Amino acid sequence: MEIRSNEPMAQHVTWRAGGKVACACFPRDIDDLAAFMKTMRHDEPLLMIGLGSNLLIRDGGFDGTVIFTHGALDTLRLESNGTLYAEAGVASPKVARFAANHDRSGAEFLAGIPGTLGGALAMNAGCHGGETWSFVERVLMLNRQGELFERTPADFAIAYRHVGLKAATDEIFVAAWLRFPAGDGAAARVRMKELLDKRSATQPLQLPNAGSVFRNPPGDHAARLIEAAGLKGIEEGGARVSEKHANFIVNPDGKATAAAIESLIGRVQAAVRDKFGVELVREVRILGART
Repeated sequence: MEIRSNEPMAQHVTWRAGGKVACACFPRDIDDLAAFMKTMRHDEPLLMIGLGSNLLIRDGGFDGTVIFTHGALDTLRLESNGTLYAEAGVASPKVARFAANHDRSGAEFLAGIPGTLGGALAMNAGCHGGETWSFVERVLMLNRQGELFERTPADFAIAYRHVGLKAATDEIFVAAWLRFPAGDGAAARVRMKELLDKRSATQPLQLPNAGSVFRNPPGDHAARLIEAAGLKGIEEGGARVSEKHANFIVNPDGKATAAAIESLIGRVQAAVRDKFGVELVREVRILGART
């Protein structure tokens, strides 16, 4: 376990902005993480981070512990019963490729999720008609006492971009067993390439961003509402609503503060609310203290 103090989070989130975290932990594997959890205060604020997408830490920092899973919780294998076992730090596109290479279908949408499986589990990530929890058979959880145990989807309230345990607990996702139906691996790889080409053509992937900022309202698309409100290209403190995809906020020069990004998010919400009466709900998580 490597532990760092006052770690700058701008180095670890895809927006390339934000403050420091009091304690940054880089475990070697699940057992290492479980041993560390036993040493934590029960009331210690805790945050799990994979690739740092879908997240903003305010400029005042996060006075707690951040655990980095990518590169540590990275086991991915095919089980004898046909399920895919993947730990929380495995990148979602890697899961998609692995499934296709083992002649499974249905995982292609994960190629377009810019994060790890842990994040996909925590928010029921999805795109192109697929959602993570449609394929979850069971998950491996870890609590603050360092105890590992399995849960099934029946233990969770699962909705659009939301997953929560029905019983209040302090558990975190560390792995999952996913079941994808047998299929044509070559066709799955073709489908993934099509999805990735479309993503590259329609999203500002070359600029620092955190993925989609807002959830799609029922029966509509956040990007359509933002564009219709005339907000494409508006800027604040180096942050900008992408001209390529209105539901993305980019940090082109890496100079925007977390405060500027959060303020721009609020401006977009206010403008859409005033013009259409629709309350856009953030998909990105914003944590920490303001300066």
